[in-house]
Amino acid sequence: MARYTGPKEKIARRFGVALFGPSKALELRAFPPGQHGPRNARRKTSDYGTALIEKQKLRHTYGVLEKQFRKFFAEASRRKGVTGTILLQMLEQRLDNVVYRMSFANSRFAARQIVGHGHVTVNGKRVNIASYQVKAGDVVAVKNTPRSQQLVNRFLDLTQGAVIPDWMTVDRDKHTGTVNRAPEREEIDVFVNEQLVVELYSR
Repeated sequence: MARYTGPKEKIARRFGVALFGPSKALELRAFPPGQHGPRNARRKTSDYGTALIEKQKLRHTYGVLEKQFRKFFAEASRRKGVTGTILLQMLEQRLDNVVYRMSFANSRFAARQIVGHGHVTVNGKRVNIASYQVKAGDVVAVKNTPRSQQLVNRFLDLTQGAVIPDWMTVDRDKHTGTVNRAPEREEIDVFVNEQLVVELYSR
């Protein structure tokens, strides 16, 4: 299971956005990391550099490495519709992100671990692939074992105030959720301009 394992606070400071949730380091030092961080913050970025930053922000938000991200983009390009929106929908419908959106984990990283360790089922079958594409009508549930239930109960205590997106229905008591449809663009709260990502790969 390939994933980014480096320091998350550095990534948040590099892009100036709390990609992984609240960032204390970003609050204290609102400039890129490193010896020349404050100076780099004032440096003008080229159009290509701006597009590259948007792509990197999107990759890190969902915890996707470059090779896998290219596959997502290639598939989004083949489908009918707005490529940028389709790309975001595919990333949102990854199983680890769906588990996170259903509040069964308090971060995408934690959701990825929950999926990878086999604590989740889709339509009654155990799925441990974080990138699994959840479709409309699929039922995602926590495996009915004491260990899995206790683990998710701890996360549910941490996510009591989380808002469940309209494109899914969740029963917190039964630890189940249903994906009703693909999310609309305005329902996807990511800090990126996906059109710049499309333009970057279309060069």
